[in-house]
Amino acid sequence: MQVGVVGLPNAGKSTLFNAITKAGAEMGSYAFTTIDPNIGIAEVPDERLSQISTLMKSEKTARASMKFVDIAGLVKGASQGEGLGNKFLAHIREVDVIAHVVRCFGDESVSRDEGGADPLSDIETINIELILSDLAAVEKRLEKTAKALRTENKDLGRMKGIYERVQAVLEEGKPARSVGLSEEEISLVVLEGGLLTLKPVIYVANVAEDDLSEKNPLFKKVKEFAQREGSEAIAVSTKLEVELAELSDEEAATFKEEMGLTESGLAKFIRASYHLLGLKTFFTAGPKESRAWSITAGTKAPQAAGKIHSDMERGFIKAETVYYADLLAAGSFAAAKEKGLLRLEGKDYVVKDGDVITFKFAV
Repeated sequence: MQVGVVGLPNAGKSTLFNAITKAGAEMGSYAFTTIDPNIGIAEVPDERLSQISTLMKSEKTARASMKFVDIAGLVKGASQGEGLGNKFLAHIREVDVIAHVVRCFGDESVSRDEGGADPLSDIETINIELILSDLAAVEKRLEKTAKALRTENKDLGRMKGIYERVQAVLEEGKPARSVGLSEEEISLVVLEGGLLTLKPVIYVANVAEDDLSEKNPLFKKVKEFAQREGSEAIAVSTKLEVELAELSDEEAATFKEEMGLTESGLAKFIRASYHLLGLKTFFTAGPKESRAWSITAGTKAPQAAGKIHSDMERGFIKAETVYYADLLAAGSFAAAKEKGLLRLEGKDYVVKDGDVITFKFAV
């Protein structure tokens, strides 16, 4: 999964990116510190995997991972090329999820042309540029489709109808995801146009380290906006995340307890990302390695096996499956089998979040 971190200059994008990925991207309190996108990988924390690995005495524990892309700050006029906007918008087209970092704190040392923190205005600035970029792409596609329709291609006629619906919403200043397209229609639009405003969004409210409460008035505005849009919103202190990133796991746990934090910004982010994308996690486990695998909700056993290796999907026979909590309670696969907790599932089995699976296959 690839996450694009965007926002106005100085919103805290690179600070958040560094804290999550420990990639060491350049930071500064001036616009366009980031020009070329920085890329980093973050492991997905999952206590279930740690417990499974400990039970199995695995030599290696392999966590799922997310790729983060720190994209330069967008500015008003980006869709017309302001601030190298067209280049930066192209980077956003490559990601699966947009993490929109919004400044929700007051700090005179951080520049902002319009004055104090105004998260909804900042959100609008970025969203308008994404919408204008999509509108230009849709208009070009409609023009090409209209010319091609002379061949009386029924599929093109359907595409034209989809784009006209999207165009009408974009012209109202709303994102394409608000059209309510079916999954099939979305796949057609993505194939044809790669629209920015179809991508799911997590609004990351960058708050002061002593103001992480849900009662933060600026965060409340962001959260209410996200709920109306069908997006996600989380509150994170980038300064606090940087401090956490520099500590060992034990030190970080103590620090979070002292600060009254139940989870890190990375954990919040991943939870929101998985929810938006409908992702689930299954596990494979053994003495050599215990590993977490991410799949979309509704994935059947053969396709889950294909995440590990294409031969396993092609030669799928069955899946020996046990829920992770049942495995931990039983103490071993053998004990889980004796208690009737280990199930044999076939090709139509829909893998559930938390399943521990051993795939049987032949090629």
